[in-house]
Amino acid sequence: MSPSDGLTSVKRELKELTVLFEISRILDRSLDLRDVVRPVLAELAGHMEMVRGTLALVNRQTGEISIDAAHGLSESQKEKGRYRLGEGVTGKVIQSGKAAVVPRVSEEPLFLNKTGARSGLRKKDVGFICVPIKIGSEVIGALSADRVLPKEVALQEDLRVLSIIASMIAQAVRLRQSAQEERQKLLEENQRLQDELKEKFRPSNIIGNSKQMQDVYDQIAQVSRSQTTALIRGESGTGKELVAHAVHYNSLRPGKPFVRVNCAALPETLVESELFGHEKGAFTGALATRQGRFEAAHGGTIFLDEVGDFSPATQVKLLRVLQEREFERVGGNVPIKTDVRVIAATNRNLEEMIAEGKFRQDLYYRLNVFSIHLPALRERKADILLLADFFVGKYAKQNHKSVRRISTPAIDMLMSYHWPGNIRELENCIERAVLVSTDEVLHGYHLPPTLQTAEASGTVAVGPLQAALDNVEREMLIESLKNARGNMAKASRSLGMTERLMGLRVKKHGIDARRFRG
Repeated sequence: MSPSDGLTSVKRELKELTVLFEISRILDRSLDLRDVVRPVLAELAGHMEMVRGTLALVNRQTGEISIDAAHGLSESQKEKGRYRLGEGVTGKVIQSGKAAVVPRVSEEPLFLNKTGARSGLRKKDVGFICVPIKIGSEVIGALSADRVLPKEVALQEDLRVLSIIASMIAQAVRLRQSAQEERQKLLEENQRLQDELKEKFRPSNIIGNSKQMQDVYDQIAQVSRSQTTALIRGESGTGKELVAHAVHYNSLRPGKPFVRVNCAALPETLVESELFGHEKGAFTGALATRQGRFEAAHGGTIFLDEVGDFSPATQVKLLRVLQEREFERVGGNVPIKTDVRVIAATNRNLEEMIAEGKFRQDLYYRLNVFSIHLPALRERKADILLLADFFVGKYAKQNHKSVRRISTPAIDMLMSYHWPGNIRELENCIERAVLVSTDEVLHGYHLPPTLQTAEASGTVAVGPLQAALDNVEREMLIESLKNARGNMAKASRSLGMTERLMGLRVKKHGIDARRFRG
């Protein structure tokens, strides 16, 4: 070998090392293969005098081979480059897993030129190299390149370089797949832990999977393990006591007493004695010393239901207990310390009551440390059927009846009703329907009349709109006259109209106001 040949060989090896180094840097830039393949092909074109280069990948579902990235091809040419396994040089390489070198594409019958990119050159001047990209024993694609005016030795050298680069791409793909699999595992594990936590803190006594109830469960989980005073707000019948139970039994004192106080049901004269107890002889009938609810709840939780119904005098005494954690029995003068957690509930608008002077602002701030809002049933319609199924099972078991399903018309009625009484009303409706069911099916006609639709009850309104409006107007006029005992002036004020207009409307409908007097 002459000195010039040795120098050429060294230059070629340095060139190859430079190409491989640059490509390794490119492959390290991104975890997405599509972001790095184009720069890799561009690097090959610059250092190897490559005219065109492609990366073809196999679709695992269809088995089709398509060009995923290319250098020197237009988008339309790239789109044409589609093969089946064994079709053309690329299809053979991927099917066999063996590289192919075509010195002259014009002399190779397997070379199909599907992209049409070689049409502008003399085919005898174009050589083609294609190497498989393997991960283990699986061929995932092929890397190919075109050379113009190649020598046989140059094609063999290019084959060696392309084979190394294909191995580097395969290794990069393997690493990315491992990273993606690990990331997916972490995501799945994280989701599993989140689901476990949600299930752990989802109270067993509350039913509902809606987004609104998931927020309630999160709030219960947040407040349960603390000693914080909680205020549960929501309409009547939404299940505020169930939430109070859930907070208590998920707290740090689940084995301690849970004492419920219905503030609306306590007479004003007895409320202080009920809450704080009394000494013997404190008042007429106090024949013995009696513990109050706060003493009975010592170490546990006291639930003040409908706290908005407390009188101003009782509010003052309750405020002292919350502030000082002590109270005195009625007729006593010895302060009694109490270790009790307070959970209050109300369906009233306390802010409006404060503005009207009916509720103390300082007591409101003491109670409203952590607020839990319970949505009305009409706001969580996704839970209606879940609750209905639960109540069907509950009352069917209690009454020794078999009810296997709820009919479609009954489901439509349940879903379209506005449920002013919330869950309590739904429970009562289902209990009644279970009792009257006779064929193991809860039908629409088993539901109360308030839930019946016009179609189900056969009372679809017919006739012109004006007639229907006249009927409504006549009913309202008669109702107002009944309430006003025939007093036209009073009836007109209740309807928000003048007495003259009231007289015209009464005359129009032929109503005799005198029959409502007395």
